[in-house]
Amino acid sequence: QVQLQESGPGLVKPSQTLSLTCTVSGGSITTIDDYWNWIRQPPGKGLEWIGFIAKSGVTVYDPSLESRASISRDTAKNQFTLQLNSVSPEDAAVYYCARLRARVVNGRWIYEYDYWGQGTQVTVSS
Repeated sequence: QVQLQESGPGLVKPSQTLSLTCTVSGGSITTIDDYWNWIRQPPGKGLEWIGFIAKSGVTVYDPSLESRASISRDTAKNQFTLQLNSVSPEDAAVYYCARLRARVVNGRWIYEYDYWGQGTQVTVSS
């Protein structure tokens, strides 16, 4: 059973950097065809995808956050980390880490979020 657990400060001041870590157990972040994602949900809004890091270490981000977001990993600790620079109150949200698994079904690639962390609330306030 794969488990993901987010950790980090719940309160960040405007203009500072948000740093969250996702610790993965029961599975390796270097498994092929798995993508390790950060996703957030602002209050009263839907889920917003931030980006992922792949087995190869390649990262992909949502264009609207690409200039401020950075995802890295520590394979020895089986963790991956989100850093979001220059935060503002609009970045307040519940932040989730999640695994996206790719697999072939009937000759087609299927992508599915199959494991999620419980989420961590981040407030941006001075």
